[in-house]
Amino acid sequence: MKKNSTSPTSIKLVVILGLLFLPFLGFTQGSYIPYNRDYYHLLDRYEILRGQNNPVYRSATKPYRRDDVAAFLDTLADDSVIRSRADVFNLAYLSQDNWEFVTRETPESKKPFLKALYRRPGDFAHYDSEDFDIHVSPVIYLNGGIEADYDQNPNRLTRGLVVRGSIDKKVGFYTYFTSSEAFFPSWIKGYAEYNGAVPGEGFWKEYNGNGYSYFSAMGHISYNITKHIEVEVGHDRNFIGEGYRSFLLSDFSNPYMFVKFNTRIWKFQLTNIWTQMTADVDYDRGRPTDGRYTQKWFSFHRLGFNIGKSLNLGFFESVMTDKVDFNYFNPLVFYRWVEQSLGTPDKVMLGIDGKWNFYPGMQLYGQFALDEFVFSEFFGQDGKGSKRNKYGIQAGYKYMDLFEIANLDLQLEYNSARPYTFQEKNDFQSYSNWRTPLTHPRGANFREFLGIIRYQPIPRLSLTLLGMYQFYGADPDEVTNWGGDVLKNRLEGSPTGLFGNEIGQGIENRVLQTNLNASYMLKHNFFIDASHSFRKRTAQDLDSPETTNYLQLAFRWNFIRPDYNY
Repeated sequence: MKKNSTSPTSIKLVVILGLLFLPFLGFTQGSYIPYNRDYYHLLDRYEILRGQNNPVYRSATKPYRRDDVAAFLDTLADDSVIRSRADVFNLAYLSQDNWEFVTRETPESKKPFLKALYRRPGDFAHYDSEDFDIHVSPVIYLNGGIEADYDQNPNRLTRGLVVRGSIDKKVGFYTYFTSSEAFFPSWIKGYAEYNGAVPGEGFWKEYNGNGYSYFSAMGHISYNITKHIEVEVGHDRNFIGEGYRSFLLSDFSNPYMFVKFNTRIWKFQLTNIWTQMTADVDYDRGRPTDGRYTQKWFSFHRLGFNIGKSLNLGFFESVMTDKVDFNYFNPLVFYRWVEQSLGTPDKVMLGIDGKWNFYPGMQLYGQFALDEFVFSEFFGQDGKGSKRNKYGIQAGYKYMDLFEIANLDLQLEYNSARPYTFQEKNDFQSYSNWRTPLTHPRGANFREFLGIIRYQPIPRLSLTLLGMYQFYGADPDEVTNWGGDVLKNRLEGSPTGLFGNEIGQGIENRVLQTNLNASYMLKHNFFIDASHSFRKRTAQDLDSPETTNYLQLAFRWNFIRPDYNY
């Protein structure tokens, strides 16, 4: 078991910090690990190598609880999937990151700073007992880059604090807040200008002419009501699925207020999420203004279950409404039936997702999200290209230890969404939050192919190569609606009728992008990143291809590596 070593100085420091941030902890806390694709890949990798579903938690619903992750790591300690030096390092790193819950011994720092700080490699300061534990760490991100033929070289400075812990090992809390100033690469700045929002952040202020300044705050508190039912109240994001993208619910938009119930019994997991989101924003001279923005409400539930040891299926349903409606508060009711009985005033989506670990080291996964469906038009020739048959589909494949090369992992993914998917005929009911999509960054009216190769040649070095191809249709102006922009009303501005709608309609765009990133972990959760991005866009409204090369160097400490692959 772990030793509980504390010093009077560190206890005083943690108590002072705890008192300072008590107002935040009162309503924004949680014991979940923030969703980080690099971090979560390490966890999912070992499940796939085993060729069986995770015995502790269901991987489709993210983020994961720390105690669940620790229990899974304990099962890996003597498992044959830990076979290389990098695997041994990963297991030690993940265990140290969740040390208060793992049952195995995790080493303390050999030389704590001032004998009170960094007594654990991952905690600036901490206090741990059976009744209460708290962990405090700084958050820093500094990057600088060069983008050829662009007036402003991209750079970003983020600093903040993260606090997490638990009470009686039963009530978990988490809070995170940062302040940032950023100059984005050209294509990200163009995306932010078009949507009027910083992707993943929402509200922003102008910084030095063409930069952005914004504040981020997330947090949640969680508690087990019974042995099988857990409730979480938070202001954060959620992600559903096994892919790089998600058509059910992704982490792309601004954090939002939510209440989530997770019920896990036998082979079943029922996830219910009720949220309040931002429907629209007031602007003055292209900038968000202070004031009360229009709100909307989103309800989601997914029933997932294991079939055998290697297959998991999930059925989901969601509804977006412009007002609070208690009809959708029932965690077991069929939303579509309720919505229909109310006169179909709201936006309902249905779908299915699944994964199959069909061979040790290999996984197939996918999603299907249905916005509207007419059987005769979907299968009949007369209904070809119907505007009423709107859906998003995903198919993916993962191969761990490719060609039996240790820690060389491959992921292939296809995503596609028909025109007008995620749009709605009523105001404030689109599948969006703070002017950004709740699912894929592209919205709809697109096809996409992704290929990702991850390689860990030595324990502290991780290499990632991502290739992306997108084919999509864009609108020529703010009025015309070819079905890609989820913020537009699907009944307004459409140049087409009910039929004849095809993916890519409008101004055809083709994007080819590659990103090569090297991350070296100098200290626990302190990384040095070097990356290069190449992007080429061809379109009907361009005389010649738009080509971009972006090179950057970054330092990050307890910070998730930014992703500009859209």
